[in-house]
Amino acid sequence: MNFESQIIFFFSALGAFNGVLLTFYFALTAKKKKFSNYFLALLLLTLSIRIIKSVFFYFNSQLSNIFIQIGLSACILIGPFLFLYLKSYTHNGKSKWAIHIIPYLVGITILGILYPYVENRIIWSRWIVKGIYLQWLIYIIMSFKFVQPAIGKIKEKVYLKNIDVWLISIYLGITFIWSSYMIGAYTSYIIGALSFSFVLYLIVLLFIFKNKKESTFFEEKEKYKNKGIEQEMLDRIEQKLFIIVEKKMFLNPNLTLAETAKEFSIPKHVLSQYLNEKMGKSFSTYINEFRIEKAKEFLQAPNHYPIEDLGYESGFNSKSTFFTTFKKIVGQTPAEYRRNRGF
Repeated sequence: MNFESQIIFFFSALGAFNGVLLTFYFALTAKKKKFSNYFLALLLLTLSIRIIKSVFFYFNSQLSNIFIQIGLSACILIGPFLFLYLKSYTHNGKSKWAIHIIPYLVGITILGILYPYVENRIIWSRWIVKGIYLQWLIYIIMSFKFVQPAIGKIKEKVYLKNIDVWLISIYLGITFIWSSYMIGAYTSYIIGALSFSFVLYLIVLLFIFKNKKESTFFEEKEKYKNKGIEQEMLDRIEQKLFIIVEKKMFLNPNLTLAETAKEFSIPKHVLSQYLNEKMGKSFSTYINEFRIEKAKEFLQAPNHYPIEDLGYESGFNSKSTFFTTFKKIVGQTPAEYRRNRGF
């Protein structure tokens, strides 16, 4: 093995080793025990098994075929554990984990018995592995909804909490590793294992967040611990929200969270927190609901405003955004809404 290969082997193996360490950390020693931590630990474990298999197979082609089969089979659980971790963390409820794990475990076990890798390499490479990566991708797509609110904060230029950064990093890291293995099929097989930098990045985030003064592991400190201050702020926001309608602020297509918070004389992160925690929606969704109600008024008007112009009249900055948002909130297109109500 030349020096260049030794360097690649070292860093690739280091990533897998760090993944195993993090697995034990989240499973055993996290100060704040959360059920979701076990899904994260299992996610890192299955990922590490896959990376370890890649590293040793790349540098030792004579590696036992049964170990190769185990490494490839582990991939079938990466997507489900990603989905379960993000869902359990963001929804704070028990996930029906068995339906996402047991069928795949049983299926891959049966396939491994009927078509062992050592005797069916072509079947594994052409069908089974591709099926596993497709399933992994499907779970990545399914998991996006759990990080979408955090990503929405980036678009709205809202301050991200530590947990937002953490969840986005987990999601993008797993997506990057999936992409690396897909690219590796056409470039170099070791590129997937070299994505160890993702695992190292998790470690860096782990210690940065841990050393901050939050009271719990990867939990934001409660804002307004004093109940009087909290209630006072809640009352203040509730009293101010009517200004959006009274001044027809929502008709401004460029209205931002920062401008609205300034109008209310309230910190924008507090307003965002209120909308997310008390009303269960982002700022853009909250404003768009007022715009849709205004569009409904136009659609019901006897002079029949042209539908193409309603979006701009209601505060949207484009026709496509108007049509998409209207269909999402109302469940019908503007034309269907007008027609079904006989206007």
